Amino acid sequence: MKRAAEVCVTASAASAALALALSLEGCRMSENVHQTPTPAASPGAARDDAADHAPGADALSVQRAAISIDMHADTVQFVVDEGADLNERLTTTHLDAVRMKEGSLDAQFFSIWVEPEHYGLKGEGAVARADEQVAAIRSLAQRRPETWTLATSAADIRRAKEEGKLSALLGLEGGYAIDEKLENVERFYRLGVRYMTPTWTASTSWAGSSGDAAGQTRGLNEFGREVIREMNRLGMMVDVSHVSDETFRDIVQTSTKPVIATHSNARALAPVPRNLTDEQIRALAQTGGVVCVVFYPAFVEPGWRELKERVDAEIAQLVREAGRRAEGRGSAKRIARDRVREREYSKRLPKVPIARLVDHIDHIVRLVGVEHVGLGSDFDGIQATPRDLSSVADLPNLTAELLRRGYSQSDVAKILGGNILRVMEEVERGTGS
Repeated sequence: MKRAAEVCVTASAASAALALALSLEGCRMSENVHQTPTPAASPGAARDDAADHAPGADALSVQRAAISIDMHADTVQFVVDEGADLNERLTTTHLDAVRMKEGSLDAQFFSIWVEPEHYGLKGEGAVARADEQVAAIRSLAQRRPETWTLATSAADIRRAKEEGKLSALLGLEGGYAIDEKLENVERFYRLGVRYMTPTWTASTSWAGSSGDAAGQTRGLNEFGREVIREMNRLGMMVDVSHVSDETFRDIVQTSTKPVIATHSNARALAPVPRNLTDEQIRALAQTGGVVCVVFYPAFVEPGWRELKERVDAEIAQLVREAGRRAEGRGSAKRIARDRVREREYSKRLPKVPIARLVDHIDHIVRLVGVEHVGLGSDFDGIQATPRDLSSVADLPNLTAELLRRGYSQSDVAKILGGNILRVMEEVERGTGS
């Protein structure tokens, strides 16, 4: 999520409601930490392989042995708009090369995101904004080849792991940059883009979004179906995070290759439109795809989103003032506003434990098996994170919780990245990649 919604309630009423809600929520979430499913409830724990289960296994060692892939981070926005150097330890982002190595994250899909409000739903501005971000990520490997590999295939990721390098990959969030031209799908593929989400929170003429009114009744039109078929032909993964339920249905019916959700959770546990229903999770798994869980508390913990909206009402003036003072183009103003939100959320909202995030993983595993779940943090696109998961350096804490739940080391490896490698290989097959 790149932007927090604002609701209009009086500050005094919001304060009183928030104080009570936070108290109750804090107690409830504290209880939830002790009420998470037992290891026997996890399909991964049902296997009795003593060699594969290592009680007390060091989480970082397990993580280092695996190939870890995060399917979604918005860090490139800070590179383009603020000149952030991802080779240095940063204090303004959730992710950089230093902390990737500390947390043993091997491969990062960087979101190439065109903000419709500032760059349009199509047109030259949208294309140029995407090109600018693509160039920024491609330059990582050009400037620091000892650290980064620009990866465009599963084989590239495996090779980089063996060489002790980090893989940088490209995903196009929202189809705005293809400018409603089918040939631009191949253009971005040639630049290295390996997945595309048809929409962000604004619907296009050819696909509906989960984030606006138009998307409530809009699926894919014929051009949208042509886009999906072209992605299949090229070997570009189709991402259903942010699309409407109608568009989701049309995508899984059209695609002949596995479909992914790069940053979505289970709607049964947190009922927000961005998350997937049980029926959708099953349909996605039937394509051979993977649901990558997102770390943003609003999509993890039921009720947290409503608490956030109350805080948004209280800090609205602070947010507006930060945007007014910010210099630069519209995206710089958004970053300034989001920094205020991040600061205020950390003070005013309860922290959601990692255990709640793993509840979503458990739910997906119970529905469709451990082969269909992965990670999609949305780091640097969110203004709050779970407790003990404040940056990419903390990923071993998530691995530790998976091990505590009784998942085997081989199943943890699938969740961390093995499932995505499988999907990439299936999508690449027959394309000449």
